[in-house]
Amino acid sequence: MSFTPPKESYPGKVYPVTIGTGGKAVTIGGENVLSFHSFEGETPNRPVIAMEIQDVPPADWPENVRKVFEGVSDDPVKWAKYCQDELKAKAIALRLVGTHPDRENRTPADAVQTVKDVLAAVDLPLIILGSNHAEKDSAVLIAVAEAAKDRNCIIGKAQEANYKTIAAAAMANGHKLIAMSELDINLSKQLNILITQMGFDKEKVITDPMCSALGYGLEYTYSVMERIRLAALTQNDQTMQQPLLGDVGMYVWKVKETQAPESDLPQWGDAEQRGILWEAETATALLVAGAELVIMRHPRAAAVVEKVIEELV
Repeated sequence: MSFTPPKESYPGKVYPVTIGTGGKAVTIGGENVLSFHSFEGETPNRPVIAMEIQDVPPADWPENVRKVFEGVSDDPVKWAKYCQDELKAKAIALRLVGTHPDRENRTPADAVQTVKDVLAAVDLPLIILGSNHAEKDSAVLIAVAEAAKDRNCIIGKAQEANYKTIAAAAMANGHKLIAMSELDINLSKQLNILITQMGFDKEKVITDPMCSALGYGLEYTYSVMERIRLAALTQNDQTMQQPLLGDVGMYVWKVKETQAPESDLPQWGDAEQRGILWEAETATALLVAGAELVIMRHPRAAAVVEKVIEELV
């Protein structure tokens, strides 16, 4: 008698979300099974890796990742084109860190010009991120959402302190929206509900439950993502069926294990390889937990994760 493996089926389904326009548009989500369980149901879209760029040179990035972008990271347009043409990225995440009041305090008009220049230079789907300063992001993201009108970008991140203005701007200009809460499934659900009560289409939201690096609370992030995905599938909870984002690079490349030089900790091995593996391991764990979109920094780490995705898909 042949063996037939048992299969799980679920009443719920993750909403498919398309970003970008034209032939380079990508769709995430759409599955009705747990991550990579294509043997049990539908997994129409593979996870997407977006390469991170910034509006200002990444002076605070460790040398081992910063040196990869020497010659292009001084200009977001050159940086974006490098990601598109040389790295063959499927999406780009533009982080407007220069607008933060404690950084260069760039104006919304400065941010608008950066976004317009990047959109004119590349045709990849664009994720436009603020500086994570709630008050400043409200002004900046309203302006850039209008500047990128009808390019079907992802705008974020909307948080409890500023979701009304950012969601309204994304809705008015035809964009998707990142809803970020702080590692709590109940807060995540509440924010999704508040955003949809404004009239924002629940099928155009991407949930960011916040991220942690390997060794710095990754298991907690994993647990929250897993619980969100199980609620979406097993309970058919429509407030939890949005695709999940893992904003990996910004958290990984600031921890000790990716920054400590070999001269200080020779027992930890090659510093560059250590950092690459730290980012790849973190991203892979979050993909297994349920993330459909991850934002990464080091091209070699992204290549490792792409290979993992290919093998699991």
